[in-house]
Amino acid sequence: MTQKIEKVDFDEFATDYDKALQQGLSVSGESKDFFAVGRVKWLKDRLAHVNLTPRRILDFGCGTGTATPSLLDLPGCEQIVGVDVSAGSVDVARKTYGRPNVRFALPDELDEPGTFDLAFCNGVFHHIPLEHRAGAVASVFRWLRPGGLFALWENNPLNPGTRYVMWKIPFDRDAITLRSGQTRSLVRAGGFEPLHTDFQFIFPRSLKFLRGLEKPLSGLPLGAQYMVLSRKPGT
Repeated sequence: MTQKIEKVDFDEFATDYDKALQQGLSVSGESKDFFAVGRVKWLKDRLAHVNLTPRRILDFGCGTGTATPSLLDLPGCEQIVGVDVSAGSVDVARKTYGRPNVRFALPDELDEPGTFDLAFCNGVFHHIPLEHRAGAVASVFRWLRPGGLFALWENNPLNPGTRYVMWKIPFDRDAITLRSGQTRSLVRAGGFEPLHTDFQFIFPRSLKFLRGLEKPLSGLPLGAQYMVLSRKPGT
């Protein structure tokens, strides 16, 4: 059985999610697509570094499915399954991105243990109540195959711009953020082996001429978001 994950009510934002999100992201001068593409581009480089070509990808906390186009561009991707606790968001995702090799489901509808090569998750855990975060990690662990990777992106609370952006977004104002060390501890406690922690999105559009520095600075907690990449033991 999948571990119980308490539902965060995003149904009321299902049709207005992009508008609400852009309300905060406008501070950076960029759209959600800039960040969506950037996250997957960074992940692509890391996957090449660890020599993993994911055929089946789980988008954990997929929301309205906006990561789908970028994830489909990952080398070797054959199928994406998005899972979310918001029925309204899943419905929007199905209508917008559903196709033969992409499907969306509620957690209780997904009973495919040990079948995914990669789990991708962006900005989800700060919405999960503290007492249910371990259960969410357990669900991802169960769905991944041995040797599979978990790419967990979260907002960096050490970045002042991140805190301001979250304050401007209606569904982020009361979220409980995680520092990168807390995220590593969380996945480690769930049985994963943390491999890399990378920080991205340091400079807003007004300073984009400095973005060439982001890669060498990725090990410092400066970026608006960070990714903890971890592995499920086994082969």
